[in-house]
Amino acid sequence: MPQLSSITELSTAAVSAPLMSNDENRSGSPTGPNTSVITKVKPKTKRPNLYRVLILNDDYTPMEFVVHVLEKFFQKDVEAATKIMLHVHHHGIGECGVFTYEIAETKVTQVMDFARKHQHPLQCVMEKK
Repeated sequence: MPQLSSITELSTAAVSAPLMSNDENRSGSPTGPNTSVITKVKPKTKRPNLYRVLILNDDYTPMEFVVHVLEKFFQKDVEAATKIMLHVHHHGIGECGVFTYEIAETKVTQVMDFARKHQHPLQCVMEKK
């Protein structure tokens, strides 16, 4: 910071305001200094995309296993899991839940690994909502 040599320079330095980018283009009033308003722009956060996790019907996976998967990986109670399983059985596809990308991807992988481990051809996929 530069050294000030007199009281006059000190008072002049205290009164002078920093220039804003558009200050050169403004005409100040004869009675007062130029003024500027600085506004803070709050960034808008975007909601993450959501993905549906779906179970597909097949002719080999037991209904009880599908109910067990829904209880274990999607925290469904027996009634809700049975309802989803029956929907899958009758319509060929059923929604297990809606999640952000990373969580949906993890759930699909967990279900697929669990089904393979138990030698069932159960298919689980995700799609953008």
